[in-house]
Amino acid sequence: MSLRASTTPWALSAPALLLFGCLLLVPLGLTAVLSFNVFDYATGVKNEFTLAHYAAVLSDEYYYGIFWRTFWISGLTTLICLAIGAPEAYVLSRMGDPWRSIFLLVVLAPLLVSVVVRAFGWSMLLGPQGLVNQGLQALGLGSLRLLYTEWAVVIALVHVMLPFMVIPVWTSLQKLDAGVENAALSLSASQFTTLRRVVLPQVMPGILSGSLIVFGLSASAFAIPGLLGGRRLKMVATVVYDEYLHELNWPLGAALALTLLLANLLVMLSYNRVLEGRYKRALG
Repeated sequence: MSLRASTTPWALSAPALLLFGCLLLVPLGLTAVLSFNVFDYATGVKNEFTLAHYAAVLSDEYYYGIFWRTFWISGLTTLICLAIGAPEAYVLSRMGDPWRSIFLLVVLAPLLVSVVVRAFGWSMLLGPQGLVNQGLQALGLGSLRLLYTEWAVVIALVHVMLPFMVIPVWTSLQKLDAGVENAALSLSASQFTTLRRVVLPQVMPGILSGSLIVFGLSASAFAIPGLLGGRRLKMVATVVYDEYLHELNWPLGAALALTLLLANLLVMLSYNRVLEGRYKRALG
């Protein structure tokens, strides 16, 4: 192989690699360096090395509670999106034109609206005098405290994240060979058995991709927890915001952000390993 042939792929990839490095790796590296700096409320950030911020994050029960709330809300959001999004994607894949295009546009339409606008919309729906409580009162069920609760955050996150589950599953279903499904049905397999033994294993990559996207975006969400959770219901992203802009403790905020990133990667890699193992066993 000539030198030119061996260097051509790297030369073609250089602009993308440079952009990736400048926009992701360099800021991430600077954040990592900042997280080890000393902070003093009188003088600010000092160019001195310390592990105190990570020690505080890993030893304080307050931060344990924040991380637990962040991950259980993200996990529940992922499960609900999977329960709604996978059947929705299956129905979309069975539709014909023009209904498929129309309903696909309906699924994608919320992405055209700002997350902040949607969060304010849910705050009006879930408020004490919102449409949800008005409907409950009309049915004689009384009113519920929904706004500034964990359930308000989950409901809004499901609304925001659902397209990120539907699209990967729908893409996997587009690659599904309809002949295999018809063959299973012709061999007296029930519709449920066909879905479980034929369709589900083949769309597992889409389910895996959608779940990882939804979980990662939910765990790092800021606008919805900040607007619908209130000041008392903290998630990691809102605590990072407080440390950066209210306390001005940038090193602690950086340590929290990197801890969230590492915890997120650990959860996602474990989930990926489990589902990929089941996928390989299902397909033999």
